[in-house]
Amino acid sequence: MKMVYPIRDKKQIELVKSYLKSRSLRNYLMFQVGISSALRISDILSLKVKHVWNNKRPSEFIEVNEKKTGKYKRFPVTTNLAKAIKEYAAVYDMSDSELYLFRSRKGENRPITRQQARDILDHACDMCGIPDKFGSHGLRKTWGYFAFKQGISLDYISIALNHRSIAETKRYLGLLQEDLDDIYFQINL
Repeated sequence: MKMVYPIRDKKQIELVKSYLKSRSLRNYLMFQVGISSALRISDILSLKVKHVWNNKRPSEFIEVNEKKTGKYKRFPVTTNLAKAIKEYAAVYDMSDSELYLFRSRKGENRPITRQQARDILDHACDMCGIPDKFGSHGLRKTWGYFAFKQGISLDYISIALNHRSIAETKRYLGLLQEDLDDIYFQINL
């Protein structure tokens, strides 16, 4: 398995959002859900309308049972995510709560595959000049990286990612020397 990396620059995140939004609201929403939720791609692709849409508006929370761990996860729909859901709902059918959110064009009510999701995300990152390998796992890593950069405790990040230990979370996020250097500058005793 090749190592994938988070997007470490908010300007690059905005560039990817703009690129995806200009081409497909489905793909834009997939990216937005990924960087807003810390969910694995398999859990993102299994989302249905009922998970994000309630009474003609975005849900307050998204609740899922994770496929890999079987654990229940609930997270709030942020302002940016709610906006993306509304934009998606203006174009895509949200009348049937059992429809997959990220529907494939092949067959009825089937989600796109993990491979398709990875290809979509890798292509968008390539088009936006992001040199690192991103893949579908980069969504989750981006969430974790920015949580860390904003000072969220690794304990909480580890819980959100459903990792067994903080050491696993550190490895997963690929904390770099530059991040460690920043910590020294912030302490500056």
